[in-house]
Amino acid sequence: MPAKEATPFSLELDRRVDEGALGALYEKLPDNQVRCYACAHRCLIKDGLRGICKVRYNRGGALMVPRGYVGALQSDPIEKKPFFHAFPGTDALTFGMLGCDLHCSYCQNWVTSQALRDPGALTEPMDVSPQQLVDMAQRHGASVVATSYNEPLITSEWAVEVFKAARPRGFTTAYISNGNATREVLEYIRPFTDLYKIDLKSFRDKNYRSLGGKLENIVNGIQMVHEMGFWLEIVTLIIPGFNDSDEELGDIARFLSGLSPSIPWHVTAFHKDYKMQDPDNTPVETLLRAARIGEAAGLHYIYAGNLPGRVGRYEDTRCPSCQATLVRRIGYRILEDRLSSRGSCFKCQQPIPGVWRTTINAGRAN
Repeated sequence: MPAKEATPFSLELDRRVDEGALGALYEKLPDNQVRCYACAHRCLIKDGLRGICKVRYNRGGALMVPRGYVGALQSDPIEKKPFFHAFPGTDALTFGMLGCDLHCSYCQNWVTSQALRDPGALTEPMDVSPQQLVDMAQRHGASVVATSYNEPLITSEWAVEVFKAARPRGFTTAYISNGNATREVLEYIRPFTDLYKIDLKSFRDKNYRSLGGKLENIVNGIQMVHEMGFWLEIVTLIIPGFNDSDEELGDIARFLSGLSPSIPWHVTAFHKDYKMQDPDNTPVETLLRAARIGEAAGLHYIYAGNLPGRVGRYEDTRCPSCQATLVRRIGYRILEDRLSSRGSCFKCQQPIPGVWRTTINAGRAN
């Protein structure tokens, strides 16, 4: 029986479901209610209704979750995720489903993430098996199988199913996420997931509430991902008038540096997209200012993105000890890599944190 809130499009997706991970990502409650733990909203869902994400729903006291399809699929450079400290110059096969637990008005993947909220964001699902995805990753010569495009936390059962097929065949696995996580979902995916990129969109609770979340939950998610040993990189899309003040950028940088100065921080340029058409596109000067703020806070690896060739040394990976350039980039292209074959500075032998060819076992992160 479909959820009471079903639309013709959601009914199409509701044919591609299975019961969620009982005891791990949801629990059953009296009166056919369920509590979902896939994201930090921790939705209490009554029979016949959906969670905030719109894709996890209660059917007769069982939580039904997406399975067996993709809404987006692409093999492209791992630098585009972005991961700069994992297998430079290689490709990631990236798959996504539909739906999100936030509703960012500037989402660049809105045709997949907002597919159940916005009638203009209708993306046809494509049926696929985990084995087919892994076969495709192999044909494309990818090093990583990643989940992105929608919010992967809310489709974690499917991601784990794919990753279970990918890891025995030598692939590293990755989440590209908003970080609105619970300990339950991170413990569920951790045995099968190596890399984790989080969008830290702001350091003001008011801003996060306008996007459908809470700053506290994102901060907790970042702390847990770091503590649990995923390889973590952070991205902040800098939007003029939203999160670009010196004070807020400094708060972000100090928070990350307090966790570890070795966490890479990517500061990237906003461009008008989806429903956010008012702010100007981010100027290069703002990215450079953010990078300098990050350096002052003690961060060792700061990258300025989305404006290739215009941000100087902030596209490159440099040794924090002797400042030697270890990886030179322009955009998503690697111009020179003197790091990933050794995992340390070629000049002073300083170890560089990351997932390099020297730190993998059968193609996976240790």
